[in-house]
Amino acid sequence: MFAVYATVVVVAALANVAAAWVDFRRNQWVLDNMTSYGVPHSWIVPLGLAKAVGAAGLLVGLAVPLVGVVAAAYLVCYFVGAVATVLRARCYSDVIYPSGFLLFAAAALGLGVTVV
Repeated sequence: MFAVYATVVVVAALANVAAAWVDFRRNQWVLDNMTSYGVPHSWIVPLGLAKAVGAAGLLVGLAVPLVGVVAAAYLVCYFVGAVATVLRARCYSDVIYPSGFLLFAAAALGLGVTVV
C-alpha cells in the first residue's frame, strides 16, 4: 500500500511544482485565465507559493506521514476553492484543470490516512 501512496504523492507533488512554476513565471495564459475568473494578478505569487508549499508537504509526508496528510488536506481545500472560483466565473470548460489537481490531492489524502 505504501508504494501506491508514494506514487500518488510524487505525481501530485510534481504536478503542483509544475503549476507553481507556471505561476512564478507569470505566463500570459495564466494571467488571462485569472482575469477571466476575477482573480487579481497580485495573487499569482501567493497562489504559486501555496502550491509549492503543498507539494513540499506531500514529499515530507513520505518520511513523516502526518505532515503528508495535513498537506494533502490543505491541497484539497485549495483546489476545492479553485474549482469553485472557476465555476463562479462560469468558465465551465476550464473546470477540468483544477479538478485534476483536486483528484490527486484527494487520492493522496485518502491513501495518506491509511498510512498514518
